Amino acid sequence: MTLDSIHRHVAGPAGSLFVDDGGQGGMPVLFVHSFAGNAGHWQAQLSHLRPHRRAVAMDWRGHGESDAPAGLDYAIDSIAQDIAAVADALALPRFVLVGHSMGGAASAAYAGAHGDRLAGLVLVGTPGHSSPEQAQAIMASLHANYDDVMAQYWQTLTAQARPSVLALLNVERGEIGRDASLAMIQATFDFDPLPALARYPGPTLLIDTLHGDSPTALYRQVPELERRLIDGTSHWPQLDDPNAFNQLLHPCLTQIEAQAAKAA
Repeated sequence: MTLDSIHRHVAGPAGSLFVDDGGQGGMPVLFVHSFAGNAGHWQAQLSHLRPHRRAVAMDWRGHGESDAPAGLDYAIDSIAQDIAAVADALALPRFVLVGHSMGGAASAAYAGAHGDRLAGLVLVGTPGHSSPEQAQAIMASLHANYDDVMAQYWQTLTAQARPSVLALLNVERGEIGRDASLAMIQATFDFDPLPALARYPGPTLLIDTLHGDSPTALYRQVPELERRLIDGTSHWPQLDDPNAFNQLLHPCLTQIEAQAAKAA
């Protein structure tokens, strides 16, 4: 547990959701992890922020200490409902939402539906929208040879990870079963973040790595999106280089807080 941390469970649309809540003052920040992650992925950020502001991390459905959904419901909009349940249960006022990868897609969905609740949105390694043809080809290969294709994909994402981070990520991936993994990957392909981001009028920052760079990368599909790159890490920069990550996040939060105060 980090400074002034309280671990609790709140009611979500698909079951109990785990929350790590702590810190006081400032603009609150809510962190949302990636596929096969959990709230622990944000411990360095929580420790960094809590001396100055409230910072919260959650486990979304089927991860960490949160309940798995019935019927493998891992739709991005459903995970966005998990975010909404946590924000409402904790009575968060306007806050900054930080989401990584698949959690970033859910954060974009939340922002598109609840933009009035957000002072700012920070996306981390969040994918753009793939064509149906590309998605179908990848899903077909996963269904045909799940173990090998998933191992290759994971190896690509974890390249340049610190040894301790790689060991952690490998353990966590092993905790997600095949059927749940396929449902999550399909859900990510099914979701188009561009309409949701177009509906959200507030400040948005993309903290990115080279692992997600492709013709369908989010920053290519949304050229006006402010992007900051962290090099030399895996797809999990907040774990591999927390100092560099925090140095990008902190001024962003300060700027958002100043904008919110000016608008009040």
